[in-house]
Amino acid sequence: MSLYQQVADLPLTVESVAYERRERETSKFTRATTVVSLSGEGELGKGEDVTYEADLHPIPDRFDLAGEYTVESFSAALADRNLFPDAGEVDDHFRHYRRWAFESAALDLALRQADTHLGAVLDREYSPVRFVASPVLGDPPSADPIRRWRERNPELEFKLDADDDWTTDLVADLSDAGVRVVDFKAHYEDADVAGSADPDLYRRVVEAFPDAILEDPAWTDETEPALDAARSRVSWDYPITGVESVRDLPFDPNWLNIKPSRFGSVESVFETVALCEERGIRMYGGGQFELDAGRRHLHLLASLFYPDAPNDVAPSAYNDPDPPADLPTSPLAVGDVRGFR
Repeated sequence: MSLYQQVADLPLTVESVAYERRERETSKFTRATTVVSLSGEGELGKGEDVTYEADLHPIPDRFDLAGEYTVESFSAALADRNLFPDAGEVDDHFRHYRRWAFESAALDLALRQADTHLGAVLDREYSPVRFVASPVLGDPPSADPIRRWRERNPELEFKLDADDDWTTDLVADLSDAGVRVVDFKAHYEDADVAGSADPDLYRRVVEAFPDAILEDPAWTDETEPALDAARSRVSWDYPITGVESVRDLPFDPNWLNIKPSRFGSVESVFETVALCEERGIRMYGGGQFELDAGRRHLHLLASLFYPDAPNDVAPSAYNDPDPPADLPTSPLAVGDVRGFR
């Protein structure tokens, strides 16, 4: 029985749906999300819509989802709905983010109504979650933020976004600073997010970080010579939205960043995780600046499927402009679990 089949037939009773906006200043921007709460049989299931455009929050309060379902039939019902009824053209990624909010809330509710949790249904044990932090290096970028973090916690590891402002000196300063993932962000279309496709930068990073995962490079005739020797460390994030997207990559990967909200449905997440396990593709979790239940979902998935990877799922307080002194350290204990939280 596949991973998804183990949860697909869970009964689900939905009596009502509610929404709560969340907002927080982060080290990068003001983050807004919407918590989706599905209620039924005295239980509450929660998901989180991580759509990045703040004016698309909150979710319109007119979806009638009451009824008797299974996890699978609820997913099918969502597939036929326009979850952005008041918007025009909406990025497909946002449609996945919103659908995942409802689907993850439904999975949480179904598990709670069955008085169980995800690990028990999948017959898997929870393990402490290794995580990395993703600090902003400033403009112009410097290693000073990394030094400050390492003064607080010498064992802390990092995922960093590389761009064309990374000088040779900066790369050298960062080379022994616990960097486990370097993200080139070469597939983003948004100019405020898009990273580098510079073969010279790729070459410097490959040499300076011989053990780091190299995420989302531009794989072109110009960049391939700089990356080919490190092909086993190349990973993909932005393009990965399901099984077919893995098959469409330029070569069979050794690593993938799993961000469940990119997949939209529980089925797509579990099918992709199963494909990775079947093919020996190593996984690590990625976040979307979640502020509520979504972060807990990331921790549980990492705990069950890739606990020892450099998961970019640090507790939300790591993204605060002024992080508190008593931050949790890696590995992160899972604690008590019920449902999908």
